[in-house]
Amino acid sequence: MNDRELIGRVLAGDPGAERALYDAHVDRVFRLVYRMTDDLHRAQDYTQEAFIRGFRCLAGFRGDSALSTWLCAIAVSVTLNGLRSLRRAREREVGLDEAPALGVQRLEADPDLRSRLASAVDGLPEGYRTVFVMHDVEGYTHEEIAASLGVQPGTSKAQLSRARARLRVALADFARD
Repeated sequence: MNDRELIGRVLAGDPGAERALYDAHVDRVFRLVYRMTDDLHRAQDYTQEAFIRGFRCLAGFRGDSALSTWLCAIAVSVTLNGLRSLRRAREREVGLDEAPALGVQRLEADPDLRSRLASAVDGLPEGYRTVFVMHDVEGYTHEEIAASLGVQPGTSKAQLSRARARLRVALADFARD
């Protein structure tokens, strides 16, 4: 059964169709959200919220893009809003670095490539990080990214190029001569 038929059955109130639509798209949405958050529990919460919003707005789906692209656009929006809220909450907290030392010395180790890459990706501006994750990690096309984020494909390409350039600089000491 294709997405159009599933949507019709969901809008008619068929719970089996709701489950089938969810099962057909949850893996892709979850992978995208997990890559954006790098936190299993947050990714599960944001994925669930994205599907709740998607089902609530399903009657408004026009079909200008694939249903998976539309759902991913909702998921990106939910995730970015959640991460912004989390960032604001963390800004109000007092960090452990500001607490008095307890006499324990920290050992600073040179991080490996994997952790440096994760840090470098996390350090990208929000738009660059989103496009990088969607394109290079999840395999979305620039057209799908543009439809999801409401930008032009050229904007997606430019942000990906800038993200890659920043990552090259951040990881330059790992480059082989």
